Amino acid sequence: MAGSTFGTLFRATTWGESHGAGIGAVVDGCPAGIPLKASDIQKYLDRRKPGQSRFTTARAESDEVEILSGVFNDTTEGTPISLLIRNNDQHSKDYNNLKDVYRPGHADFTFDKKYGFRDYRGGGRSSGRETAGRVAAGAVAAAFLKELGISVEAYAKSIGHFSVPDDRIDYKESLKNPLSLPDHEVYEKAAEWVDSIRSEQDSAGGVIECRINGLPVGLGETVFDKLDALLSQAIMSIGAVKGFEMGDGFKAAEARGSENNDGFLSENNKIHPVTNHAGGVLGGMSSGAPVIFRAAVKPTPSISKEQQTVDITGVPKSLTITGRHDPLIVPRAVVVVESMASLTIADLLLRNMTARIDMIREFYDNLG
Repeated sequence: MAGSTFGTLFRATTWGESHGAGIGAVVDGCPAGIPLKASDIQKYLDRRKPGQSRFTTARAESDEVEILSGVFNDTTEGTPISLLIRNNDQHSKDYNNLKDVYRPGHADFTFDKKYGFRDYRGGGRSSGRETAGRVAAGAVAAAFLKELGISVEAYAKSIGHFSVPDDRIDYKESLKNPLSLPDHEVYEKAAEWVDSIRSEQDSAGGVIECRINGLPVGLGETVFDKLDALLSQAIMSIGAVKGFEMGDGFKAAEARGSENNDGFLSENNKIHPVTNHAGGVLGGMSSGAPVIFRAAVKPTPSISKEQQTVDITGVPKSLTITGRHDPLIVPRAVVVVESMASLTIADLLLRNMTARIDMIREFYDNLG
């Protein structure tokens, strides 16, 4: 299987299956000299791990990370960083009734047709559990970005039709409540609604918003490797994400040019956009304004409500999915979005260092 590696210079490869012995990631290209401990990575994994509230699956995985290589004396060595997360609470028998049936909304059918084989125990590589490896790798990227004063903050902009207004967003609040909503009043209303959805044996979706602060101007390329294009690739690679938009996004299609353009202002000899309809990206490159994007997350496809499908021979079947599943994916996907954004930025920062000869000359002159 190809396609498990993301990045050009700062690369992350995830590996493992939902019901295998473990999952993890290998991060290659991370610069040496960055402070990094297992506890730094664990903070990110703890935000993603299951079993933390009534809104997540009851699968009791500790998701404790082990750093197998690339770190010495709590500092990156510049060598590949291998990260292991062991699976401890698989209930593979919960999936026996799915061996010969295609689940609606899952990759069962497409995976089977592509490879002539599939791991029916939770989906194997196509399971949402694969994202734990992304989060571990993203935590390494975040440690790199921290050294440069860059922050990546994601939260649930909306759950169902309950949305947080732009002027009420409080990132710290999103870290306190189990739906990751950045407003407590909206959280209480959304929580009540999600409980009603759960009682109907159904599931819900939502929108995750992410803000990246502290980027230098000019990050990204002008043609295929645009900053927004690579962010889109990174975020759309998350299995539950079905839509992506930057800045005003689809609302820009309804605006006039005079309303959508971001004018410029010069203050203290520094030029910056006055508004940010573009979401911090112009011509594929960072403008110096905060990068803002949103990802639409679909409802969890594994639901207890009866659904119609077929078996591998095409015979119609009625399917009721049992086992332990999230009533909505959004809260646990928030840190996955942060991680994929961090990996994208870390890679582009390294790639951007070769854009100008004066920068290259300065680097090697400083080596003495």
